[in-house]
Amino acid sequence: VDVTEFQTNLVPYPRIHFMLSSYAPVISAEKAYHEQLSVAEITNSAFEPSSMMAKCDPRHGKYMACCLMYRGDVVPKDVNAAVATIKTKRTIQFVDWCPTGFKCGINYQPPTVVPGGDLAKVQRAVCMISNNTAVAEVFSRIDHKFDLMYAKRAFVHWYVGEGMEEGEFSEAREDLAALEKDYEEVGAESTDGANDDDDY
Repeated sequence: VDVTEFQTNLVPYPRIHFMLSSYAPVISAEKAYHEQLSVAEITNSAFEPSSMMAKCDPRHGKYMACCLMYRGDVVPKDVNAAVATIKTKRTIQFVDWCPTGFKCGINYQPPTVVPGGDLAKVQRAVCMISNNTAVAEVFSRIDHKFDLMYAKRAFVHWYVGEGMEEGEFSEAREDLAALEKDYEEVGAESTDGANDDDDY
């Protein structure tokens, strides 16, 4: 799997290209389990907020697409069963216009660990890269912090002194607000579609 393939599979619209990544299992070397986690367990764990690499809750958003890359002692049968369970349990919500969005890959090499590092050596692991509307939570936090600082014009003089114009700040703020709106609309499209069907 190369980067271009990720883009093809994960980006439905050019502006909706901010990915969420997660990794499981994250087990500290001191608390290393003696029994290894199953493919189903690590797959479920990859969808938990605690496994995400960005601070947002994917359960509040909708998935557009999802790439699961497994390493180690993993067989396709177990992967298919784990993904099928997630689909049938409706654990995660997909947008209506992209219902099957899973792409899976398996690398039979065991997951590597940094010698003397904090992570325990495990037999199998999964890395997930997904496109989820919940990433807008991250933008919302940035907006909020920006608004507080910009209201006081904190640090603005440094940027203006280096040749930036003050108007560029407002412009950037509007761009980010528009991006949040785009994500909101992408998630809401599915509910609008459901209402249209009822009319006929």
